[in-house]
Amino acid sequence: RLTGDTTLIQTVVGSSISMGLRSAFQFIGGMVMLAVTNLYLFSLNIGLMLLLILPIIMIGRKVKKLSRESQDRIADSSAMAGEILNAMPTVQSYTQEQAEILRFQTSADISFNTALKRVKVRSALTILMVTAVLGTIIFVLWIGARQVNAGEMTGGELASFVLYALMVAGAVGTMAEVWGEVMRAAGATERLLELLHSDVAIKESTTAQQLANPTQASILFKDVVFHYPSRPQIAALDGINLEIAAGETIALVGPSGAGKTTLFQCLLRFYEVNSGEITINGQAIDSLSLKSLRDSIAIVPQDAVIFSANALENIRYGKPSASDDEVLAAAKAAQVDEFIQKLPEGYQTFLGERGTRLSGGQRQRIAIARAMLKDAP
Repeated sequence: RLTGDTTLIQTVVGSSISMGLRSAFQFIGGMVMLAVTNLYLFSLNIGLMLLLILPIIMIGRKVKKLSRESQDRIADSSAMAGEILNAMPTVQSYTQEQAEILRFQTSADISFNTALKRVKVRSALTILMVTAVLGTIIFVLWIGARQVNAGEMTGGELASFVLYALMVAGAVGTMAEVWGEVMRAAGATERLLELLHSDVAIKESTTAQQLANPTQASILFKDVVFHYPSRPQIAALDGINLEIAAGETIALVGPSGAGKTTLFQCLLRFYEVNSGEITINGQAIDSLSLKSLRDSIAIVPQDAVIFSANALENIRYGKPSASDDEVLAAAKAAQVDEFIQKLPEGYQTFLGERGTRLSGGQRQRIAIARAMLKDAP
């Protein structure tokens, strides 16, 4: 949404709107001159045009709806392509290349068909506007020709009326194209506004506090119950009671799905517990500001995240204010220094998108160095 939709809106605002404004001025000027030339024919002309407003609005709304649907399908195809490319070793190891090609082709065909439907409706909008306006003008000119024959109007006035009518018809044709683009951009704008107006899942208290003693942390889980929103019937954590003294080292051991990762996610307030309480140094975590809470915790996730930057900046992410010496000390402590020194440019080596130039173990070590640099209690 932040790329495709924004680019579409930029294109419409940057070029189509200027064309629309120029044509709008041409349309208004032409209509004024039509009224000045012959008020009776102008009245007929404007009356017939007013009958077109309702169908034009209805088709415009259809274009807007299809534009949004088209952008959704394009986003789905882009997400699928990114997923496949990032998982290419897995795809190749399971020899699923042809299956993934077929899956992406199906998604792309859906996107194409949706876009084709939008183009057809938009074309119908343009045809309706141009045909209706030209038909109206031709009908009015026929009335004008009869007035000339009856001596109620001169040939010069009719010729002037024809000239201004052609100006109006040209302006309407351009505005029809611009209106289609505006409706398409409106669909993209709705998608962006949904993103901008989306509610934050975890909200801070209006009286959020700072952690009282950030140099140490004693943690208490008391009767904690948590259900994932996608699985409300199954408790991921059920009546958990756990006390960890300051300075104590513990290990959580259990089978997959036992709730080890969930415990940390609740501690970091990535999710709110359904019942029970989690405290640090006696303070409930929901009474702490999110920054104060998360600044006090350093975590090394199972899937180490590497950013599109060099090795030095990836480690410094744990503490942006850290000096180069502090970063190097953390790297040596995590045994990262030995393989980074072998990279072409050492700590200045670009690690690639998502750390594609590193092995899984090397990415994990950088994540450990990042957590050690943070030096959270």
